[in-house]
Amino acid sequence: MQAYKKGVRHYDAGEYNLAIPQFEKARKGNIDAAKLNYYEAEAYRQSNRFAEAAPFYQKAIEAGTQEPNARFNYAYALKTQGNYAGALEQLQQFVAKAPKTIGKATLEKAKREVETLRAMDILARKKTQINLKNMGNLNSPGAEFAPIVRGEELIFTASRKDKVYKNNGQQMLGLYKTKLNQKLDETGNAPERFSANIFKEDVNEGTPAFSKDGKTMILARGNNGKRKGGLDVDLFISRLGEGNTWSEPQRLPISDSTAWDGSPAFSVDGKTLYFASNRAGGQGGIDLYRTSIDASGRFSRPVNMGRDINTPGDEMFPYVSADAKLYFASDGHPGLGKLDVFVATRSGGVTRVENMGQPINSPADDFGLIFTEPEKGFLASNREGGKGDDDIYFFEEGTTTTEAPPTIAQNAPKTVRYFLAGTVSANEQPVAPLDSARVRIIDDATGQPIAEVVTGQPGTFGKYPLQEGKDYTILAERKGYLTRREPFTMQGKSIPEVFLTKPQTDTTFNVAILLDKATLNRTFVLENIYYDLDKFNIRPDAAEELDKLVTILKDNPTLKIELSSHTDVRAPDAYNMRLSQNRAKSAVDYIVSKGVDADRMVAKGYGETQLVVKNAKTEEEHQRNRRTEFKILSL
Repeated sequence: MQAYKKGVRHYDAGEYNLAIPQFEKARKGNIDAAKLNYYEAEAYRQSNRFAEAAPFYQKAIEAGTQEPNARFNYAYALKTQGNYAGALEQLQQFVAKAPKTIGKATLEKAKREVETLRAMDILARKKTQINLKNMGNLNSPGAEFAPIVRGEELIFTASRKDKVYKNNGQQMLGLYKTKLNQKLDETGNAPERFSANIFKEDVNEGTPAFSKDGKTMILARGNNGKRKGGLDVDLFISRLGEGNTWSEPQRLPISDSTAWDGSPAFSVDGKTLYFASNRAGGQGGIDLYRTSIDASGRFSRPVNMGRDINTPGDEMFPYVSADAKLYFASDGHPGLGKLDVFVATRSGGVTRVENMGQPINSPADDFGLIFTEPEKGFLASNREGGKGDDDIYFFEEGTTTTEAPPTIAQNAPKTVRYFLAGTVSANEQPVAPLDSARVRIIDDATGQPIAEVVTGQPGTFGKYPLQEGKDYTILAERKGYLTRREPFTMQGKSIPEVFLTKPQTDTTFNVAILLDKATLNRTFVLENIYYDLDKFNIRPDAAEELDKLVTILKDNPTLKIELSSHTDVRAPDAYNMRLSQNRAKSAVDYIVSKGVDADRMVAKGYGETQLVVKNAKTEEEHQRNRRTEFKILSL
């Protein structure tokens, strides 16, 4: 029991490599097999050792684990082993039995992966004729990855520092360099430290990007093991000064201190920086972002690169080639392994993402691809046959071939037609379809409707053609109901070409729109309106939710409301009353700042006088009492 408890303490501290041997010792005791095996599986997964995690997930599932993500993570562990049939079976069971506590992004990722695994035989047909060579003496039993060429040097990230990272048991990461011979698949000398000023023993450092003139470097630094979850990774900047010396790195202001920010890359002209981050507001997991750099070297606010690039999974290690193509690694797009390398091209407003195929990709992690010449370059992989963990490989690229299905000509063009249809119903139980509802589908780029229709007896509308890459708004209105505006985007909804088996495929997206009845004194709870402790200023996450109310008020111009704030009971009555009144007023002031007439709203603080859960005990119950609502005063 002591070993198990010690293992759990290490696990909770993010010290997964120290937790694993304790869990192994605990097997001699009378520990619940489901819990013990799930903990050990998660310790391996959290330290990016998916293949080693697989047998422990299997044991945990056989022992009856109730952990909701067990089959989801087991599926990815099996996929890294090349066991696609087993991965598909686990994910299908996960999707079929997913509890309501599973996040939307996780469930969407699982459904996408099911489709990928079903089409794995098609994915495997794409093969690139290249020579792939392990960089020999450059690699070690530890990790070597993120290769980049600067002048005649190959600079890379490697686990070679003296201090050990408790997460995975490897030595801490640092930056190293080696001379390149004329023959790129060989190096001329043993690797050495890249810079004495960029070498802190107690942190991980790596994945550098260099400006066009080679005198500015952006790198990732953090993960000293003191914070669970690896959230202490930020982007830093260093400049080359006199004496060919790099300056002490300074943290970039675009970094999010609560998130993981890493794998930076410059555009060809050096005016844009791309990087990966799991900051709030993304598509799920780690996303790619971009920021512009002005003539003074200032960085603009980072922008998410959208759903065509980013998925509910992870997108990392961006690289922009000389011909302006974006290469990146992802486990969310249809791929052969955990991380695959993809290339994104944009034409006519539509972004196409294409898997690089074998042997660039494998069932393992493949990432960090760069080109040194149009048909030569480097990448990193932890595939079988390497020196240890992640290794650096050199490749010489040839032509791409795809083994087409027997029923389709080799180069037959394949097209997809996309359509939108839906239903309008009353937001009540049971849901009742609404006829006579006016529906407009608006092209956001032009502001013009592409379709206007009145629903018939079953409350249906559609179908109407859509264009790839475009954003739309569906506006539904009916007398006696609040007008509702639903965004709909075609970003990220294009069917990957690898899944197309017919010359023409028609796909219809069905949208269900629920209208709330406009009844006097009806109250609506605004979800996710949170305030900092004892504060009443509007936080960014609260502003995002209040913007939805702004839209409702603008779409229903005759509506007048009372906006109320409520507290829990964990403070004196008078204090709670003042705090709730201030919060309600702050919310109203915010809405007024967005162009809504103040005469249409009344701010009211109720303190703890209208509890939803009396005698609340859990934090969840207290949160239900700490709510923001609006009530219809007049129509």
